[in-house]
Amino acid sequence: MHGIVRRHLGKVVAGAAMAVTGTAVMVGITLPGTAGADDTAGSGTANGRPAASAAPGSTAGEGGSAGTAPEPATLATAPPEGAKGVGTDPLTDDELRRAEELALTPPARTARRDVEGARGPQHLATELADPLPADASAATQPRRAEVRFYDYGRDELITSTVNLDTGKVEATAAQRGVQPSAHPEELREALELILKSPLGKGVKEDYKDATGKELTSTEQLWFNGDVYRTYREANVPAALSTCGEHRCVRLVTKILNGSWIDTRNLIVDLSARTVTRVG
Repeated sequence: MHGIVRRHLGKVVAGAAMAVTGTAVMVGITLPGTAGADDTAGSGTANGRPAASAAPGSTAGEGGSAGTAPEPATLATAPPEGAKGVGTDPLTDDELRRAEELALTPPARTARRDVEGARGPQHLATELADPLPADASAATQPRRAEVRFYDYGRDELITSTVNLDTGKVEATAAQRGVQPSAHPEELREALELILKSPLGKGVKEDYKDATGKELTSTEQLWFNGDVYRTYREANVPAALSTCGEHRCVRLVTKILNGSWIDTRNLIVDLSARTVTRVG
């Protein structure tokens, strides 16, 4: 019984720590939208500071009239996004799609594999490429995109630089042992593998304890995570010794609108499609 209490207490403490992080993010998002919403003349705040009070016996203005509350804020419709950005503007949706299509030439699309083993490499990210020293000013330089893929067939990171003005792939490089942050599609596949693994039994039991329902789909959980990096760990199991060459991830999971489920001790090797317990 003592061991069970300690196990559940550890989950509660870990969950509280992660919940604090989530609360901090929520505060950062909601405060700007609500600050000053209830302000009225004479008792509001300005930029987080109390409004200055009038001197005793004085009136609100030279004419002696009281101040009036500002008009309610209105939401303006965002201007339509163009097909192409200018200078160092972020890539538009059209540019993102075009860059990925240009980088995936037919040989690359058929010879490489994504996280599920299907044809075509796994897309990781597309960003505006840094300007070349020979380029002119930011306003007139060619628009280039850097597209990153991961080929699970060879465990290689593929980086292609695409010139969006000419439609040409200017450079492509393949690297092994380089593991950028995980894509949401990779994290979802990792959770799928956990739920299919014998080691996922505890996750399903915790879900049922909390909700009274069976856990059958990744859609029932919120999840996040990133690449598992062995050099940050004190003791790495032999089964995970190839992580770094292989693509391995660690997840944090949470019941939708509910409590946390601790999955941090389950490491998924996406390249080998295995799940290993650590700690």
